Amino acid sequence: MASLVDIGEGTHVAFDGLTTEQLLQVGATHVVCASDRLVVGPSRRDALEHVRARRAWWNSTKEWDKAYSSDVHWEPPIALWVSASLHERVNLWRICSWLRHLGFAHYDIFVVDFEPIPPSRAASREVLARPFTCSESVSDHADEVLLDHLGKARPWSRERHENAIRLWESYVDENPVQFVESCVRGVEGFPELASLWTLLSCFFPRKTAEGSLRLSRFDELTLALLSTEWKTPLALVANESEMQMNLWHLLSCTGDLFLPRRLGHWADHDSSAAVERAPGPKPPHAGYPMLSEVYRLTERGTRLRDKGLDQLTDAPRLPIAGTEAYSAPAPWVLLEDGRLARL
Repeated sequence: MASLVDIGEGTHVAFDGLTTEQLLQVGATHVVCASDRLVVGPSRRDALEHVRARRAWWNSTKEWDKAYSSDVHWEPPIALWVSASLHERVNLWRICSWLRHLGFAHYDIFVVDFEPIPPSRAASREVLARPFTCSESVSDHADEVLLDHLGKARPWSRERHENAIRLWESYVDENPVQFVESCVRGVEGFPELASLWTLLSCFFPRKTAEGSLRLSRFDELTLALLSTEWKTPLALVANESEMQMNLWHLLSCTGDLFLPRRLGHWADHDSSAAVERAPGPKPPHAGYPMLSEVYRLTERGTRLRDKGLDQLTDAPRLPIAGTEAYSAPAPWVLLEDGRLARL
């Protein structure tokens, strides 16, 4: 069957920089890089508000995500190149929603979908232990594989395309219940939902069956790797232990810079901080964020880690999609059955 999309035609969307470069090398002339790890930090339905919130969250003016740029001229057919990585799947929903906003129909859009490359024997044990799929990239595949997949790409059905848009709309909603229910129930054509919620749930505080409040899984791992001795963020992930590996699995989805950012949240949180901060071995703004500061656990931090929270605001707020964790106005807690409930 002849290809409906030529590599040199239309608009191609990549969700990481390496894929952007590879598409240009194999003949694409117009590539939009929409690279952002949306599994942490705020996401918004309105494009301008989304851009503002993301830049404020990362405290950066760099524009890695070109999706909403006024410089982009969208020309159909539009090919969306996506791997199995969870952050790319969320970006895929977002771009489908944005393209509908721009007036494109589902038949203008071709999803070029890639399965993960089977790991080598040496890496297979570690890969199989990963609860999330976040490290894949379209650029893992050879040029001829990319062109072959493009030749076989077809538009999604109208129903599947609309489901992708609905997933994005529920993802950015202030009330996360509908999105969580979709993840738990499942939506045909979106097998990523179960593992995506397994990931996202690690950032919400937990409520036990007895009613006590515990830190999120991510925060509990982070504070467990800290001690009363000063440590850099790099030292936390270099600690060879099961806890370190579990933390690294999460950082493979968020990006490793999320760790010093979250430690900074803890150090800045209220007057009786659970985590203290001091200058690290590398100067600030010198390009070594994992080494520019050191952190240690206070007595209060040890108590929060081991005994739990008295109230949600004992921990710093954390924006996740359209809502926030540890927020008094949005007191969402993770129950033992894996669902969210208001406290």
